[in-house]
This record gives sequence, structure tokens and C-alpha cells, in this order.
Amino acid sequence: MFPSIHRPLFNLLLLAVAISSQQSLSAEDAKPMKIKVGDLTLTVPAHWKSAKPANRLRLAQFTIPPVGGDKEPAELVVSFFGGSGGGVDANLRRWINQFQAKGRVVRTVEGTSRMGSYVLADLKGTFNKPVGPPVQRQTKPTPGSRMLAVILNVEGKGNYFLKLTGSEKTITAANKAFRTLIDASIDKEKDYKLKE
Repeated sequence: MFPSIHRPLFNLLLLAVAISSQQSLSAEDAKPMKIKVGDLTLTVPAHWKSAKPANRLRLAQFTIPPVGGDKEPAELVVSFFGGSGGGVDANLRRWINQFQAKGRVVRTVEGTSRMGSYVLADLKGTFNKPVGPPVQRQTKPTPGSRMLAVILNVEGKGNYFLKLTGSEKTITAANKAFRTLIDASIDKEKDYKLKE
């Protein structure tokens, strides 16, 4: 098929293509990591980078690379308040109110994972992103945002709070991985209605 004089060149080309193909496998294809956070064992995608928690209220924090032209990475925060942290509906309302009412899209669902039952808020719109120290309560309106936030009840331990926030495209791309984080299945979730 190829003249013998070109065979070494052809073999070199094949080797270059093979190496290039291996290098082009994205970090997203790498095997997820099991990470222990408090009483939880989270299944974290390899391309989500662990970061030093920004304050003492956070057990863990991760940075998720932006996708689809988004400029900033998303952030996952895991918190635990000794089994308390307020009621489910109170926390859902607090998260909902972090988005401006105009154009806000809200969906709340419930489900179970191997670690316990959970309620999840899926929010889209203009997020009032906290800036500066939490005690100052300053925010910056950030349109085109999305949040996935879950209250996971671990039997005998209490509620863990996991909140993923960022640009809508990046969070949408991370939607399935967020469920996998706690070994939950989006297909088994049911709508959750907040109590009046």
C-alpha cells in the first residue's frame, strides 16, 4: 500500500497520532475519586479540583473548570453544622432568595441516595453572588447563573449541605456529576413542594 521508503515515516506518523489521541483525552474522562468529607464519601470527578475552604463553615470546597465559553469556574461547597443548620424549607427559601425574582426559575425535588434522603433545589437566573467577607453580606448580581443545592440527611448524623454555583452552561454540564457525587439518580427524583 505504501512504498517501503515511506514506511518509517508512516510508522512515525501513526505513533504521533496515537500519542496525540491519548493526550487529547480530557481530564473529564479520568476515573472519579472517592473523597471522605465528614460522614460522607463523595464520588468527585477527577477534573474537579479540591481547594482550601474559604471559611470555617465549609468542610470542603472544589473548583469546577468552566465550559462552553464560560469565563469563571464554578464552585462546590460542602458544609455541616453539627446536625443542625435550620429546617429543609427554610434553607430552600434562603437559596431561592439568593436569586433575583425577575426571570428566576426554581425546581425542587427529593430523592434517596446510599448515604440518605435528600432535597435538591435547582435554580436559574440572576444570582446575588456573595463578595467579600460573609459578615459584610455584600453581593454582586450575576445574570446567567445556576445553582444546584442539596440538603442530604445522613441518619444519626444530621444534614449535610452541598451547593454548586456558577454560570449556567458549566453547572448544566456538571448536573449528572453532582448527582453522582452523592450516589443519587436524577431518574428516581420526585417533585418536592415547599410547605407554606
